[in-house]
Amino acid sequence: MFRGLAGREDDCTDAQRQKYYAKISGPLLDRVDIQVDVPEVKFKDIISRAEGESSERIRERVTHARERQLLRFQGRKIYANAQMGTREIKKFCPVCADSQKLLETAVTKLGFSARAYDRVLKVGRTIADLAADEDIRPAHVAEAIQYRMMDRYY
Repeated sequence: MFRGLAGREDDCTDAQRQKYYAKISGPLLDRVDIQVDVPEVKFKDIISRAEGESSERIRERVTHARERQLLRFQGRKIYANAQMGTREIKKFCPVCADSQKLLETAVTKLGFSARAYDRVLKVGRTIADLAADEDIRPAHVAEAIQYRMMDRYY
């Protein structure tokens, strides 16, 4: 399916898309931590000479984030943020008042479940780790919420 790609003859109607996505149950989607819509790459972007972050730099950031997680969970049977349970989330994912307001909006206005709330905190913790931030900031929470939004578009 080529959702959103202009000029595609094989694109589905909104009704067809809704019917298709209705087959995927909410509880199943709720267990997916990150849901991302990947847009079509434009030709000008393919030929662009602008440099993005190098693979080497990305690997370095991921390695440091994994090291932070290993230190954080030392002495536990947890090795990554994704493995945290409720107790670990409460301990390792404290958020400021502004982040809490974002999370409240996600639950009350966007209909996030308790499971989605926990997953947003775990993803936010990982985003903070990748940014080498000790604290989970509102920008990290907002980004994590965006990654939960794909199923809300249909």
